[in-house]
Amino acid sequence: MTREKEISPFNLAITAVFTALVCVATMTFSINVPATRGFFNIGESMVFLSALLFGPFVGAFAGGIGSMLADLLLGFPHYAPATLIIKACEGAFVGALKKRNPRFSSKLEWKFFTLILGVVAGFLLGWVGMSYYSGDVELSLGSSSFMFYLPAEFWLFLGVITSLSIIFLGFLADPEFGWTVFSVITGGFIMVLGYFLYQQFFIGPLFNIEAVAIAEIPINIGQMIIGATVALPIAKIIWRALPYLKKK
Repeated sequence: MTREKEISPFNLAITAVFTALVCVATMTFSINVPATRGFFNIGESMVFLSALLFGPFVGAFAGGIGSMLADLLLGFPHYAPATLIIKACEGAFVGALKKRNPRFSSKLEWKFFTLILGVVAGFLLGWVGMSYYSGDVELSLGSSSFMFYLPAEFWLFLGVITSLSIIFLGFLADPEFGWTVFSVITGGFIMVLGYFLYQQFFIGPLFNIEAVAIAEIPINIGQMIIGATVALPIAKIIWRALPYLKKK
């Protein structure tokens, strides 16, 4: 890709749009995490979607800048510096990996790869949801907050549906879909590791905030899986309608 194409008006417009979408998605739906002075959000979905559709540059810029702006606007400035770097790396890795499909020798190998990833994704979502998001939950929607009860069975059901959906798409619709799932999960784990390191070693000295870093690992894994659950089917629908985007 040439330098001129990278900075075309279309790419600039897409980058601006997805930066705004990441920010809005992050701010619209959030759950506070007192142990780390942070919050769960669904902004990951737009970070993943921007990277899958438009590649590493858009994914990195929209993920880093959009998420950082959300931290500042929501009153979490102590996370803004880390978010800029971590979410930019996440978007860049997802976009870069998605473009580098390995060449398995048969569709059967692709299907087995997708099967394993589907089971892992469903298990993680079910386990994290049942362990950390069941019972009484405080939910923030924009400026409004309210409490409600979320049964553990909801997460078990959602985990099963996630596994079956990924396996179905990989087996019947697109044998190489497993690599897309792998790209998203890899980028998500970069996010999980990045925030753990920041909370463990940097947020205390920089902002005098005590954060139980290990407490947010499952929270961020859940954020990653839910973001992937939202982004992957949307990307699939857009690729079907606009197949040239899948080659970006």
